[in-house]
Amino acid sequence: MAGDQKAKAKVEQAKGKAKETVGRAVGNERMEAEGRAAQSKGDARQAKEKAKDVFKH
Repeated sequence: MAGDQKAKAKVEQAKGKAKETVGRAVGNERMEAEGRAAQSKGDARQAKEKAKDVFKH
């Protein structure tokens, strides 16, 4: 299960980065901000999974 959550975090980060890049390229500040938010959400999910790993071992 943890691997699944880690994968979701990576996908979320990648989607956020892509959205931010596209937003920046077309000059859409809202899309850029949404991309940064998605990246942050992915970062938080990844941090949570890493913390669970630390306590598991």
